[in-house]
Amino acid sequence: MKDEDSKLNHPRIEALIRELSQLMGPGAKAEMFEKIFTDLALIGRKNPNLGDHKLIHKTLHELRKSLTLFLPHRNKRKVAIFGSARVSDSHPNYEIALELAQGLVKKNYQVITGAGNGIMEAANRGAGREKSFGLNIKLPFEQSANSYIENDPHLIEFKYFFTRKLMFIKESSATVLLPGGFGTLDEGFENLTLFQTGKCMPRPIVLLDHEGDNYWDHWMNFIRSAVIEKGYAIENDLSFIYRARSSQEAIDRITNYYKVFHSLRYIGDLTVLRLTKPLPLDLIKTLNTEFQDIVVKGSLQSTPPHKQELQNNEYPELPRLSLYFNKSAYGRLNQLIEAINQA
Repeated sequence: MKDEDSKLNHPRIEALIRELSQLMGPGAKAEMFEKIFTDLALIGRKNPNLGDHKLIHKTLHELRKSLTLFLPHRNKRKVAIFGSARVSDSHPNYEIALELAQGLVKKNYQVITGAGNGIMEAANRGAGREKSFGLNIKLPFEQSANSYIENDPHLIEFKYFFTRKLMFIKESSATVLLPGGFGTLDEGFENLTLFQTGKCMPRPIVLLDHEGDNYWDHWMNFIRSAVIEKGYAIENDLSFIYRARSSQEAIDRITNYYKVFHSLRYIGDLTVLRLTKPLPLDLIKTLNTEFQDIVVKGSLQSTPPHKQELQNNEYPELPRLSLYFNKSAYGRLNQLIEAINQA
């Protein structure tokens, strides 16, 4: 039921919206654009604040540019790499980030960075312009894009952190965090929060630093002593964090995560795990025993593609494992993915 604030009460505008929506495409696409145009019209009619209008325009502009950029590359897995902008090219973590990006490209991955200096520069440099993207944030004191992504079609300038963060999460399949400042930690906690609450797709979150560096050891000690042990989070919430001491170990963490697990899709209350190969019946039986605590009804079952997936041609060739997941234990869901990857 619509509330009063969602009604335009303006027949002419409503008619124009319906007409314009039909020009966008048939069926569900027209319905979606009618909702978009209606929301914009409601803002224009009921919110007189020009500053709010500018915010909405800039947000939509940044989203449009980003979605347009990434659309041709959707079938390529990408890794978001974060870390300090203040390390020099002689720093051990710079060298690791460079090697990491080079190795990921060899495994057919692309790289996304914040386009700045330091670790970001190393990752763009290692991946090369054709295989890397830069999502730069406009700041009064820093940062201009590094020379390895500057003036490149794969570079986008953002005014708002929230749109930039959205694109990092939406367009990547894994996150690698190297030591850094508040921005790096912010991105790390953003990833953890979104996964813990089910607001992003499952992914490996890799903490990487060079041998002898204890940056992430200190961070993990803090999380365990100040957060886990005091009951502010649970141990399972750390299951999607992976530690690495070399670029190769980080690459292995990522590629192993997608060894059998391919992707996830929610269809109503059903959670569908797409796989690169069918699971043996005895393994499915074992998984049903080990993970019955996260199944709210029925059991884990091998299934064909669902109607909604076929309508969008979403990997119809892949086998599936489906379950009614309780959507409150995403750490356990990640443990299920790890168990599947042992097949």
